[in-house]
Amino acid sequence: MIAYTFLQQYWWFLVSLLGALLVFLMFVQGANSMIFQLGWDEKSRRLIVNSTGRKWEFTFTTLVTFGGAFFASFPLFYSTSFGGAYWLWMIILFSFVLQAVSYEFQNKLGNLLGTKTFQTFLVINGILGPVLLGGAVATFFTGSNFIVDKMCLTDGMQPVISRWANCSHGLDALLNVWNVIFGIAVFFLARILGGLYIINNVEDKTMRSRASVQLIGNTIAFLVFFLPFLVYVLLKDGFAYDPVTGVIAMEPMKYMHNLLDMWYLTIVLLIGVVLLLWGIAIELLRGRKSSNSKLSNCQISGIWPAGIGVVLVVLVLLLCAGWNNTAYYPSTADLQSSLTIANSSSSEFTLRTMAIVSLLIPFVLAYIIYAWRAIDSKKLTQDEIDNDHAY
Repeated sequence: MIAYTFLQQYWWFLVSLLGALLVFLMFVQGANSMIFQLGWDEKSRRLIVNSTGRKWEFTFTTLVTFGGAFFASFPLFYSTSFGGAYWLWMIILFSFVLQAVSYEFQNKLGNLLGTKTFQTFLVINGILGPVLLGGAVATFFTGSNFIVDKMCLTDGMQPVISRWANCSHGLDALLNVWNVIFGIAVFFLARILGGLYIINNVEDKTMRSRASVQLIGNTIAFLVFFLPFLVYVLLKDGFAYDPVTGVIAMEPMKYMHNLLDMWYLTIVLLIGVVLLLWGIAIELLRGRKSSNSKLSNCQISGIWPAGIGVVLVVLVLLLCAGWNNTAYYPSTADLQSSLTIANSSSSEFTLRTMAIVSLLIPFVLAYIIYAWRAIDSKKLTQDEIDNDHAY
């Protein structure tokens, strides 16, 4: 018989993996944020839109799946965050609605707003999506302003188990400088992945050259914002809970202790960092056409090692936020209201039933890989977008 605690740990791993895949797939947002920087005329901008347009549904589907998995496995988080911080999540979802509408209508007959307007909407999603999602994830380490009171379920007038402690309903997350710093770091990370994707997917020397130039600046900006946040998290007091009593208390350098206690995650983190830097180096050295470098002749596209590295790094960060007796959604209004994978998960029956269904995940991933390879069987050119099926 599978233990209840194992099922809780297992589902936090799956949710974290979905979150990590979502960050990787935000290369769509990253590339879209550079439409007017990489595209010098209408044709080149349309080439970018059609390149990302092949993959935007993967990102949107993963976002919905991530939210659905969170709701099914940890419903108290879903009701607390999505129900309390709804202004933040509504802005995020609205930006993704803008993205979907922009792809479908920018080149349709009767478009009164003009193609450039819808491309601007894609840029807005390319900025707001990563920044706000990054800021929301950062609250796993910095905390949010909510109160959980299970006795409220007996209130016939307002049976709400959790409520936001102020009237900002999530927008207060943007007042925390560390949340903003991490959100900006995720934004530049998305631009790095977007540039690598365009280099790999589009057959246009000028555009690939422009993407390489952007790659340098985005990498520097990402490191400037991400490294201070990482140091801050490792040195700050963390939110620990006693697995016996459930009491939550502040622990100095909790997240540093998590990495030391779970040494295998530290190894995965280092591997992820190396892969990310390797993927960036591949394209930078290839762009310079350095005959003295073996990497410049490497046939591996930088998007793949970098993408795998991003998934590993984000996965480790999310696991550190929830594993090893850590409150993954801490409350700054009432410490004991903080959510852990123990006090916010679904019932044992629900988790066990979903665990059986989760065995189908490898087959779904296999289909996604097959569809991806079929779509990217050859690089995108101007000739391919001059048809009725292009965006």
